[in-house]
Amino acid sequence: MTDDATTTAEGETEATANGITATYSLTESERVLAFERDGRTAVVAQNRDGYAMLKVRTAVDGDELERYYGFDMALDHVAERLGVSEHDLPIPEASADMGM
Repeated sequence: MTDDATTTAEGETEATANGITATYSLTESERVLAFERDGRTAVVAQNRDGYAMLKVRTAVDGDELERYYGFDMALDHVAERLGVSEHDLPIPEASADMGM
């Protein structure tokens, strides 16, 4: 459930729910979905073309922890890092098609 969804001037899409903020953005080479809750962070990244495996990282430029084919598996890992249920994660609409 998303309490709030906004798009910033930089083209990022942000959604918040359950004390979690999710920010979706495009870099020069990747689609990035970053989550933050109480100072904890987790990031799901995929190449800009959207066909490669998803990488779960500690931060946007952080260490890669694992790779997944499915968005649901990557979100499960993110939820574990943040100490919440996967169903509590807000997902900005622009990022809903990540994964293979």
